[in-house]
Amino acid sequence: MDTTSTTLPDRDTDERRIRDLVARADLTQNDPVALPALHTSDVVIINFGGRRLFGREAFTSAMAEALSTPLKDVRTALRVDDIRFVTRDVALVSLTKTVFDERPEAKSSAPMEGVMSCTLVREGDDWRIALAQTTPVR
Repeated sequence: MDTTSTTLPDRDTDERRIRDLVARADLTQNDPVALPALHTSDVVIINFGGRRLFGREAFTSAMAEALSTPLKDVRTALRVDDIRFVTRDVALVSLTKTVFDERPEAKSSAPMEGVMSCTLVREGDDWRIALAQTTPVR
């Protein structure tokens, strides 16, 4: 009789890991190596402006390009509003994204807000972002 079994973390552990993933994404927002690594290889990203990217490679390239422009002075802050588990290996995460435009030519210094929806999938012992879409709140 085989007594070895793979046990999955409980929901509280998964929720902590997901919140940690969001915190790491927040901290690495200007790192074109670390941030994409938090995503699946086939991630789909839809940014604040509606640009859609398919795959980690496209995301990495677009991010490196953006960081070489004045967009490097736009930073964001993420706040988790809700986590719902679709299955043990898939979670829907609702966030509020606050955007601070610190470019000298910015029309306003007031932050903008958006709502962000992410689909996360378990990969091994951790979670990865498989889909992220941000919609501006007007």
